[in-house]
Amino acid sequence: MTGAKHAPSGISRAEYARRRARLVAGMAPGSLAIVPAAREQLRSRDTYFPFRQDSDFLYLTGFNEPEALLVLVPGRPQGESLLFCRERDAEKEMWDGPRLGPERAAEQCGLCDAFPIGDLDDILPGLLEGRSRIYYSMGRFPQLDRRLQQYLQVIDAAPGNAGSPEMVNLDYLLHDLRLSKSAAELRIMARAAEISAEAHRRAMACCRPGLYEYHLEAEILHAFVAAGAREPAYPTIVGGGANALVMHYCSNSAPLKNGDLVLVDAGCEYRDYAADITRTYPVSGRFSGAQKALYEIVLAAQLEAIEQIREGNHWDQPHAASVEVITQGLIDLGLLHGDLGGLIESGAYRRFYMHRVGHWLGMDVHDAGDYRVHGQWRQLEAGMVMTVEPGIYIAADDEAVPEKFRGIGIRIEDDVALTKQGPIVLSAAAPKTVAEIEYTMRQGQGLVQEELW
Repeated sequence: MTGAKHAPSGISRAEYARRRARLVAGMAPGSLAIVPAAREQLRSRDTYFPFRQDSDFLYLTGFNEPEALLVLVPGRPQGESLLFCRERDAEKEMWDGPRLGPERAAEQCGLCDAFPIGDLDDILPGLLEGRSRIYYSMGRFPQLDRRLQQYLQVIDAAPGNAGSPEMVNLDYLLHDLRLSKSAAELRIMARAAEISAEAHRRAMACCRPGLYEYHLEAEILHAFVAAGAREPAYPTIVGGGANALVMHYCSNSAPLKNGDLVLVDAGCEYRDYAADITRTYPVSGRFSGAQKALYEIVLAAQLEAIEQIREGNHWDQPHAASVEVITQGLIDLGLLHGDLGGLIESGAYRRFYMHRVGHWLGMDVHDAGDYRVHGQWRQLEAGMVMTVEPGIYIAADDEAVPEKFRGIGIRIEDDVALTKQGPIVLSAAAPKTVAEIEYTMRQGQGLVQEELW
């Protein structure tokens, strides 16, 4: 069973209309834009994964059903925004849940007109005729790609045709719009971060030796669902010990051992917007000297990177700040040897810190938007939201470092919104300092009177 979801999104019809109007305003005269909905994804035999709408389509419509298509036609006298979607079907709705149908969908989404998706072949070719450009994300929807090519071949073959319209990648226009978040979007993202921070606190409080990684995952997912965030924004990572060295580890099946750290990377999706938080803490509740020394370097790097998230700075400045702090910290611990500038220039730090400090965040956990514009790092502006997640990872078999540091992976990640006043950490409620973490774990373990599992 899949079923369409029609829960309130927290975004008004007026805001969806403004988004479409801004997109149309950036399109060339005589053009047309096509934005498809996501398809249902088969999980096994005749069961499907829970439906997740395509973010671009959802951003422009708020419509949360598969088998749909948005067409924007600037200057069309009958209305610039058209939706194609499934018709009502009592028998199918009995099994899979309600459908809005074209008429109700147009009304609910504030669109000019809507038609049955079955009429696409009869209507869309006529809309394409005489257009100079078609804005469309070619390659993401192969079946629709083929249908569009067939339509255009027919138009090309028609007597007196002036030639096919130019195909232009829609992403360049649309993803720039998505990069700047509205006040409503920021409120939703703040709530997603709040829910996720509480989930991290809950997992941290229950952590102790003898549990398995999946026990912490269960605590996190429980907190998500209980708060109304039915899905994680991405597969939850719970990596104990050396498992923290695997960036996208998600087996979550190993025991949590006394003396190890555990890295937990988890965020919910709330009302179609993602959170993305990572915390690293000692399974026993207390950091060892070596663990604390590395942790404090990562935390200092994160705080310095966040300070660089200011209007007028560019995208690479937070990363550069984190690299400098981590490299100096590794020199101070004797894990790197040489001049700070030379080690940064040579990339020697990448042996221990191999990823960038963050990414855009929004409807997608790795959200839309370019990091460079015309070959230059993008300038940071109010309304942008990003993660800040430096880390240090030391291989378990790296004999060039003292044994006490081997097999340690540490990452600290928060969600940061840039405002006119500066950066705001949306996920600040998740314990982060050594003192906060040890206090949270001590309090949580003190409340445990019997085995949870």
